[in-house]
Amino acid sequence: MNGDRLNPHSPFFHEERYAPLAAVAERQITICGAGALGANLGETLARMGFQHLRVIDHDRVEMRNLSTQPYLRAEIGAPKARALAATLYRAVQARLDPVVAMLTSDNAVELLQGSDLIVDTFDNEAARAAVSAASRALSVPCLHVGFSADGLYGSGEWEPGYKPPRTNTGDPCDYPLTRPFAVLLAALAARAVADFLRQQIAYTFEVTWNDLRIVYSPVQP
Repeated sequence: MNGDRLNPHSPFFHEERYAPLAAVAERQITICGAGALGANLGETLARMGFQHLRVIDHDRVEMRNLSTQPYLRAEIGAPKARALAATLYRAVQARLDPVVAMLTSDNAVELLQGSDLIVDTFDNEAARAAVSAASRALSVPCLHVGFSADGLYGSGEWEPGYKPPRTNTGDPCDYPLTRPFAVLLAALAARAVADFLRQQIAYTFEVTWNDLRIVYSPVQP
């Protein structure tokens, strides 16, 4: 974009200057889950300039969520999806469609219809499998993002070929460095989303926290 045409008062000034997203900003992105990964990803995408986001989550904000997710004490007890929608509209007037529902194999296709891109950040095998099957049935690109129960490894994988990991008994949100790791994964997922929508290239990524090793590479045909 020509620097003379930039609006210095735009909340997306930096994105418009370095990586214009205007051509894809109106695409419908559906985020499955509004926890440590999904909520931070939703906030990042909204602040990048994506205007049509949908978040599906049935949980409510709890006190223990405040250290890892972009919620406020005043929102404790509120549905996460609605709280996130209100926050992002106040922040940058992003139009986030909150869907307060438990996604299952019975309703996944209905909930995900109309999406241009799906990002799965759920933390259980059944929900991930339902998203995977529905995305294939709808022929909608889908990126699955998650991290291990010990909070030391995270990845982003695209359909097809994704295999949901078994639900682990551990809770990665109990790990003391959960927020910085979740934010790092959300940043990589946001880049993968932007790269896919702008260039039609699907990038996978892996992060190993102990040695901070990051691999970001295009999916091989």
